[in-house]
Amino acid sequence: MRLAHRTKVLPLFCLFLLFGGLSWAPLSGQAGITTPKEFFGYNIGDDYFLASYTQAKAYWEKLAGESDRMILQEIGTTEEGRTMVMAIITSPENHRDLDRFQDIAAKLALAEGLTEENARILAEEGRAVVWIDGGLHATEEVGAQQEIELAYQMVSRSDRETLRILDNVILLATFTNPDGMDMVSDWYMKEPDPEKRSYRGLPRLYQKYVGHDNNRDFMLVSQKESEVVARILYCEWYPKIVYNHHQNGPAGAVLFAPPFREPHSYNFDPLLVMGITTVGNAMHSRFA
Repeated sequence: MRLAHRTKVLPLFCLFLLFGGLSWAPLSGQAGITTPKEFFGYNIGDDYFLASYTQAKAYWEKLAGESDRMILQEIGTTEEGRTMVMAIITSPENHRDLDRFQDIAAKLALAEGLTEENARILAEEGRAVVWIDGGLHATEEVGAQQEIELAYQMVSRSDRETLRILDNVILLATFTNPDGMDMVSDWYMKEPDPEKRSYRGLPRLYQKYVGHDNNRDFMLVSQKESEVVARILYCEWYPKIVYNHHQNGPAGAVLFAPPFREPHSYNFDPLLVMGITTVGNAMHSRFA
C-alpha cells in the first residue's frame, strides 16, 4: 500500500500470520464470496487507495449475507452518530452454539465458584475468543484496512489450516474509530490525482472530543466508542487475546510484538506475563 508522503508499510499478510492464516499448500476458496476487488474496484493494499468506514461496513454486510461463517452485530454508536459493527467469524457449527461459547468465556474469565476440574472441562468445551480491532488512530490506516481483508480471508478460504482455525477460534473483528476512518479516507480519496493524495491538512483530529488520545480513554471510558469496546471486552465476551492494531511510521516498517523486555510490573500475575510471552513467541516463530 503506497500512501503519498509516506513510506510503504508492513505487508498486510503479516496480520494474517497472526492468525496462522497463510499456508504453503494450494488454497481453495468458497464460491460466491465477493472479493474486495469486485466490491471496491481495488484490492486492499493497492497503491493510493483507502476504503472508508461507510464502504467497509457495506462490504461486511455483503460478506455476512454471503457466508455462513460470519454474522454482523450492531454494537453501539460513535460520538458522531455512526453505527458501530462487529463481525463474529467462526465455523457454522460454532455459530449454532455461540451463546454457549460466550457463556463459557465469561465463566472462565470471572472464575466465580469454579473448581479446577470444572474449569478444565469448560476449557475443553469452549473456544478461543480472539479480538482484533483496527483504526483507533485513523491516520494509522493499515489497521482499519486490514480488518476488511482479514474478514474476507477468513470467510473465503477453505484450506485445511483456515478451517482448523475456524473450528477452534471465535474471531471478533471491529473498527474502533469509524468517525476517524471516514474522515481520513474521504479526505485522502478526494484528490483526483492518485499521486497527490495525502491526509495532510486534515481540518481536525480524527475523534470528535479526544483526538489522538482516544486510546488513553480506555482508562477513563468517557467516549461512546470506548464504552462499546469496554462492554464487549469486559462484560460480554472476555476474549483470551486482545489485539489492538497500531502502525509505525513514517520512517520505515517495524513489527512490534511480545515477548516484552523485563522488568515487568509487579502488579501483573506472572502467569499473565508468561501467557503473553508464549503467544508472542509463537507469532515470532511463524513470522520467521
